Amino acid sequence: MRDSFAVVLAALAVTALVGGVAGPVAGTQPAGGDATESASPIQPVGPTQTDAGGSASAQTDGTESCGFPLEVTDATGETITLDERPERITTINPSAAQTLWEIGARDRVVGVSQYASYLDGAETRANVSAEFGASVERVVDTEPDLVLAPNASAGDVEGLRDAGLTVYHFPAATSVDDIAEKTETIGRLVGECEAAAETNAEMRAAVADAANRTEGYDRPDALYPLGDGFVAANNTFIDEIMRIGGVDNVAAAEHEGYPQLSNEVILQTDPELILVTDPEAPILDEEPYASTTAGVEGNYVVMNGSYLNQPAPRSVIESTDTLATAVVAMQSGDEGERTGDGGGTDGADTTDGADTTDGADTTDDTGAAAPGFGVVATLLAAVAVGLLARRA
Repeated sequence: MRDSFAVVLAALAVTALVGGVAGPVAGTQPAGGDATESASPIQPVGPTQTDAGGSASAQTDGTESCGFPLEVTDATGETITLDERPERITTINPSAAQTLWEIGARDRVVGVSQYASYLDGAETRANVSAEFGASVERVVDTEPDLVLAPNASAGDVEGLRDAGLTVYHFPAATSVDDIAEKTETIGRLVGECEAAAETNAEMRAAVADAANRTEGYDRPDALYPLGDGFVAANNTFIDEIMRIGGVDNVAAAEHEGYPQLSNEVILQTDPELILVTDPEAPILDEEPYASTTAGVEGNYVVMNGSYLNQPAPRSVIESTDTLATAVVAMQSGDEGERTGDGGGTDGADTTDGADTTDGADTTDDTGAAAPGFGVVATLLAAVAVGLLARRA
């Protein structure tokens, strides 16, 4: 099974379990998240700044809007006012934390969710997660000037606001454009607009590079199983990564969000390539995946679970690079891009620097079932998919 083709993204230390549910659950957007929540654009509501000549000018979406006071409208329709640059920032979802790390604002972050523990230095920040969602008490204890809540439940946001906190709630992000907008908004909220623009430029360049590298190759039919028949389908961040990386998501043609497919339907889709988050890829030995073309030929690509499942710029950069490299290696037969892994062949054996590890709270261990779930019952899988939006 492992003697045909495998592409492995080397993680630094992705080993620990997260309360029994990990891997894809570490930030994927489920039905009820990306699949159902329509993105509402951020709307400045007319704050003004005084220029050097003393005249007031309306803020725009560019870097010139980085001044304070700042007044904007979030995805819930709430008007958020920041009189000055926030010095204490708490995030209740890991994608915003990843973005703050990326734009150089990590030193001002005082609280993160447990699923951001893979970020370098995140272990020194307060963990504000509860069993489900965020703990209002823990968030309050961080004494934040601003709470960032990307794609979190309305219940979390309302509870935090009832506690007197300033909370900015983002819409779901299912595309690179959504992520770029979210990055720009975060940059504006924390006064790091120039860094946000640079990050977006790097992300756009990576997207173009992945598309250029795979342009001359056939697009393999691919699938990303989350376990127990759940898969990533259309209108999700993962589907966007798959498209950019040079593959066709076989679940996207007739399904949206994160549906649960029967064995018969999965066999009918017959993917040539399966995305996994465990280098051992045990799911390829299980039905129905073992009987697909990917299973028979041993074709899989190992993705970093934290990056693949969190809609943020670095996730796009790393995930599209890994997948594009896999597509090229799979079809070109270039042994120079492959290294052995004890029987199989691994292309794109790259490291992601400090942000690849998931720390003690996130894992890519798949156990004996599927990426991120281990051996779990159908009910647990369904509950996990219902909670994925809280982790983006």
